[in-house]
Amino acid sequence: METRILLFTLFLFVILTSQVHGQSAPEKIVITYPSRSIASVDLYIAQERGFFRQEGLLADVVQVRGNIGVTALLSGDAHAINNVGTLVRAMERSDLPAKVVSQSLKKNLFWLVTKPEIKSVTELKGKTFGTTTLGGSQHLAAVRFLRNAGLDPDKDITVLIGGDVPAQLQSLVSGVIQLAALSPPTVILARDKFKLRIHGSTLDDLPSLQNGLAFSEKLLRERRDLAKRIVRARTRAHRYLWENERGTAEVLAKYLNVEMPVALESYRLARPAFTTNSVATDKEVEDFLRADAEILKLKEPVPAAKIFDFSLQKEVNQELGIK
Repeated sequence: METRILLFTLFLFVILTSQVHGQSAPEKIVITYPSRSIASVDLYIAQERGFFRQEGLLADVVQVRGNIGVTALLSGDAHAINNVGTLVRAMERSDLPAKVVSQSLKKNLFWLVTKPEIKSVTELKGKTFGTTTLGGSQHLAAVRFLRNAGLDPDKDITVLIGGDVPAQLQSLVSGVIQLAALSPPTVILARDKFKLRIHGSTLDDLPSLQNGLAFSEKLLRERRDLAKRIVRARTRAHRYLWENERGTAEVLAKYLNVEMPVALESYRLARPAFTTNSVATDKEVEDFLRADAEILKLKEPVPAAKIFDFSLQKEVNQELGIK
């Protein structure tokens, strides 16, 4: 009798052990983003609310400059990048084996900020502008704003790589730069804590497809299942952003180290700039590429199919019931 019990116990142990080992460990992935701001909130939500874990992913969400993120994507050191605007500009100038598959932002989330003594944009002639990446969404949004105000950004403004948005605020306060294009919540801190002057926003600018998800064509071809899990996690986070104001503000407050009132105002300021379904419309893509061709002095806009492929995102949307 004791032998039977011992054998049964041993058998049960073997079965349970095999089940434990049969459960695959979370797959480690790397996603890069360029700056600490609300623009990357969907990644923060996916981390904090467990959407990556639900897809069997152990995500390392790493902040690096936009051009470094693009290099990491193409080399395979990153599985996906969030700063699709920088990638798009690189793809408009040369052939790169990558695709933008998701779009979280459709408008520029930047406010032009200076010291209080600069009372108009025209007074910025000869001054220094700090940006995260040359040719990135922040840089080009500011260029269009300055051009519309009557300045020639190529001649009248000196551009300096100034770190991410919070670092740019510190450079502005210290006088290293005289102009920055800040996004929430940093722009709120600039206004309330440092009493800096806000000259306007780029929200009413042309469509700007800056944040989302992009993959290398190699990963999409060889690991489409992995790409789909990453897209699904981010899409759930994106839906959470639209449906849960308080929860999103809590995530912002934690990840960006700001008070809840600042996080809530940031959310309300930024919400209209986000896509509802992580897909840009054909017209938004067309207008965006036309504006880019003009500012980058291209002969003609780059074909949308060279850069964008929303088919995987649309597939995920259908599975999740997102229209």
